[in-house]
Amino acid sequence: MSTTQDLVAALKTELKAAGITYAELAVQLGMSESSIKRVFAKGDMPLSRIDEVLRVLKMDFAELARLIADAQPPSRELTLDQERAVVADRRLLLLAICCLSQWTYEQMVGTYSFTEAECVAYLVALDRLGIIELRPLNRYRLKVAKGFRWRPNGPVMQYFRTQVVGDYYSGGFDAEGEMLMLVHGQISPSQASGFVDRLQRVGSDFAQQHLADQKLPSAQRRAYTLVVGMRSWLFAAFRDLRRDPDAD
Repeated sequence: MSTTQDLVAALKTELKAAGITYAELAVQLGMSESSIKRVFAKGDMPLSRIDEVLRVLKMDFAELARLIADAQPPSRELTLDQERAVVADRRLLLLAICCLSQWTYEQMVGTYSFTEAECVAYLVALDRLGIIELRPLNRYRLKVAKGFRWRPNGPVMQYFRTQVVGDYYSGGFDAEGEMLMLVHGQISPSQASGFVDRLQRVGSDFAQQHLADQKLPSAQRRAYTLVVGMRSWLFAAFRDLRRDPDAD
């Protein structure tokens, strides 16, 4: 769908929500009802006409553009160029993770050593990268889907493999609310896909609980990181002991 078609579709939605019929709109614009219907049916309208319809709706172009942006399907992953830009600056990566966790601007500057100006500058950078839409008063809207993930073999995951994994697994996993479990077995690929679906739901549940607990005082919350993984794999230390090294 073209940009003009997006604008016309959004206008149709707003006219319906406002209870304004094509006949009523035609009167206010000094046009025939048939002409109005034809313009909306074609989905092609000059900007001057769009402005006239917006005046009838008592809206401005910025509001219409925001409605269109909100209606766009969010991204499930970033492009390689977007990830490269994020991982090139660890402070930008940190704030990207904060945004994906839906931290407020106040939480970001209150938790990490960013000045207010620095934090805003990084939020602007994330806006330009298309990860968030920065709004007044340093509020933002995420432009990624709930099921968003970093590219499996992309720059960000490579950064975590080299810089983060060792630090994460060096812990004892023995404190309250912690665990580390390794389970090995042989199951059918279809059953493996079923387990992946269930593990994805666990991740979604964790993310939803994070959002729900944002209303609690900070003293009642503690940072946790859930790492979920599943792959067909054999320990490197044991691979040479297999009778058939080429077997799956």
